[in-house]
Amino acid sequence: MRADCPRILIAGDRSSSGKTTIVAGLLSALRGRSLEVQPFKVAMDYIDPSYHTWITGRSCRNLDGHLMTEAAVKEIYAHAAEGADIAVIEGVRGLYEGYDADQGSTAQIAKLLHTPVIFVVDARSITRSCAAIVKGYMDYDPLVDFKGVILNKVGSERHAQKAIKEIERHAGLEVVGVIRRNEDMHLAMRHLGLVPVLEGKTRHEGFADRVDKIRQIVEEGLNLDRILEIAREAQLLPEVEPDLYRQNTLGQGLRIGVARDEAFNFYYRDNLEMMQLSGATVVPFSPVHDRALPQVDGIYIGGGYPELYARELSENEGLRRALEQAHEKDMPIYAECGGLMYLAREIEWEGERQEMVGLVPGKARRGSMRVVSYVHGHIAQDCALGKAGEAIMGHEFHHSEMLMDEGVKYAVRLERGTGIKDGWDGMCEGNMVASYTHVHSASFRGFPANFLRACKER
Repeated sequence: MRADCPRILIAGDRSSSGKTTIVAGLLSALRGRSLEVQPFKVAMDYIDPSYHTWITGRSCRNLDGHLMTEAAVKEIYAHAAEGADIAVIEGVRGLYEGYDADQGSTAQIAKLLHTPVIFVVDARSITRSCAAIVKGYMDYDPLVDFKGVILNKVGSERHAQKAIKEIERHAGLEVVGVIRRNEDMHLAMRHLGLVPVLEGKTRHEGFADRVDKIRQIVEEGLNLDRILEIAREAQLLPEVEPDLYRQNTLGQGLRIGVARDEAFNFYYRDNLEMMQLSGATVVPFSPVHDRALPQVDGIYIGGGYPELYARELSENEGLRRALEQAHEKDMPIYAECGGLMYLAREIEWEGERQEMVGLVPGKARRGSMRVVSYVHGHIAQDCALGKAGEAIMGHEFHHSEMLMDEGVKYAVRLERGTGIKDGWDGMCEGNMVASYTHVHSASFRGFPANFLRACKER
């Protein structure tokens, strides 16, 4: 695989710099020029990628230098970027924030993929200090290839010109965009960040119009021609030999039901693609709308916001009973985060309680804090995720907690992460595993292979 398309990485000086909104507008503006745009997101977020995928029509891929080997990062990039005219990588948090040193950081990905960086600075209430921020970031790691600056949240033309003059004089870097303060540059937010696209389109009036307004603002504020020139200046990357993306026959003939609707849409595209490369057929179904399960050999329920659709999920008794019957027949079921909550007895949220599937002996409720963390652990007992002793790495991202009955069996022992209870995750019974941990096929190579084997051997 050879990824020889132009590329840029949009990084920020901090989490609230506004890079996500700017990236959304940039992707839309590039699509407006009839370009095939391949989006990427540093780290394991689901929500920002949902916007990137919707805007570009190409599945956004996650790149994480902590959970993935360098070889895996390069392969995922090369695989996804094939056939694209330009690749746009959105960073995470501040440029240098990582798990350990620069491992897991945006800077690590920029260096690993030799990608020119365009740096977004929150310029609210500062002018000369913008230059100090840019120069400080450039000097911190000279191996990062800074190529341009975007000033965000600028108050006036005078404000912009003062900041531009200082940045060009002291940092020697060109400013390729200025975005003025504008209330239209905000997307709907909630307890885990942005509202996912599927929900935004169905529950938020004027959602598409707001995204289009952001495109207009970004298009007016950025020098798109110069940004494309910078992207074309990126050095060619060497060819990559496929390892993750190799076809096999492990899942031949299997049909895997995947819950996909406005309540459940947190999936890494690579996980589903690995199933398909193994010969399995991915069969979408909706716990909100469908009254019965399709004909499947296994069930995968990803993350999402079941708490916001608790009433609809509870009222769909047909689907709840179908899942119960599938479990009674020992069909492999794997649920992550939102899926864990849905399989519980009930969800208690904002003073309301709704009955859920009841396969997990406990209830889900809003927790006192948001959990965002890498997960390290090992499989403690044989289950549909793998054999006892296998190391497992993943990510958790939730604002809920589980109140579990006593005597529950768990499949995953954590060395790092919160999990369900007391360092345990992956509640298991028979061929069902339900956990807070999200796994990626490049961070836990046992998925989906182990799950497909469980479906085949059932």
